[in-house]
Amino acid sequence: MSNSINLSLTDELREYLDSNTGDGTLYAAPSEFLRSLLREKEEKQASAALRHAIISGYQDAIAGRVYRFSGDLRKDMAAFQEKNKE
Repeated sequence: MSNSINLSLTDELREYLDSNTGDGTLYAAPSEFLRSLLREKEEKQASAALRHAIISGYQDAIAGRVYRFSGDLRKDMAAFQEKNKE
């Protein structure tokens, strides 16, 4: 599915966009360049969220907030949710 969007750019940003698209560049069109930038931003945000979750889990383990895994994830999740009902 294709969607269109109109952007207003400063002269400097337009020059930067033009210098990164067209002949002799990695991107044939400005839309390809912008899609690549958006995907890169999305990947960085996902990586940051994963990094945060890993650090949080590590800190929980250091603090002794750990749970034994029985090998049955559904059973363990149900037990965890039941234990933590408020």
